[in-house]
Amino acid sequence: MHLGLGRLRLSPDAFWRMTPRELAAALAAPSAPPMDRAALAALMRRFPDRPGPSPCD
Repeated sequence: MHLGLGRLRLSPDAFWRMTPRELAAALAAPSAPPMDRAALAALMRRFPDRPGPSPCD
């Protein structure tokens, strides 16, 4: 329960509805390292919250 509710941050309802196979797959999935400031800034430029030129233009 600690891994499902703590590490995976599942709600109790979602945790108890998972099959053992789903839980094992979620726990085995590789976790990405935390995003650094430069990566966040790049995403903010690529996907701004305000209207602007499309990144495809």
